[in-house]
Amino acid sequence: MMENGSTAGSLLLIALGAILAWAVEYQVAGIDIKVIGAILLIVGTIGLVLSLLFWASFAPFRSNRRAVIVQHEEPRRP
Repeated sequence: MMENGSTAGSLLLIALGAILAWAVEYQVAGIDIKVIGAILLIVGTIGLVLSLLFWASFAPFRSNRRAVIVQHEEPRRP
């Protein structure tokens, strides 16, 4: 969708779709505004889920790093 602000863009699409689907009573010849609102809701929801999954891959609590502990023995003295 967008490189920066994809979460905000998705929320904007969801809000616009909800407004068109449930709050607008205007009729346009050949265009069903409620269907356009539903499409925007679906696209915005998919974009939001993908955006959150992308950002979750960078989350600090999801670390793939493992600590390696190397123990060195002291040299024995004769």
